[in-house]
Amino acid sequence: MEDKFILDSCCGGRSFWFNKEHPNAIYLDRRNEDHKLNYDRNKQHIFVNPDVVGDFTDLPFKDNKFNLVVFDPPHAKFTESSIMYKKYGTLDADWENQIASGFSECFRVLAPKGVLVFKWAESRYKVNDVIALAGIEPLFGHRTSKTNMWLTFMKL
Repeated sequence: MEDKFILDSCCGGRSFWFNKEHPNAIYLDRRNEDHKLNYDRNKQHIFVNPDVVGDFTDLPFKDNKFNLVVFDPPHAKFTESSIMYKKYGTLDADWENQIASGFSECFRVLAPKGVLVFKWAESRYKVNDVIALAGIEPLFGHRTSKTNMWLTFMKL
């Protein structure tokens, strides 16, 4: 994995990746699970099969390793039996410290001049409250729906 220079720190089912096996990416998640979902007449199979099982608050990588880090953490506390948990995972009860630690770790493993792409869904917690936990201002962002926001940071 030494030649990989992209980290997806909360890969889940890799739902937004065009190539779910990108050769330059390491996919990390604290879950390794397989779920068959049936809801609203939709059948979906969610594979959470990371390259590395680990937690985004304590990344098992050296400092300044990645040129690009993707940080799309869970956005709320869900029960393990819920569809939202199965699709996205869950935050801990102390979500603010968890997200702040996640930003800290993502920036630690990000190389100088590297880019951090962050996605947040404002289902419970406002994006401005979450940005404050990053400790750095994003360069720019884009709202893709009423709740989803993508933000771009750079390690300068």
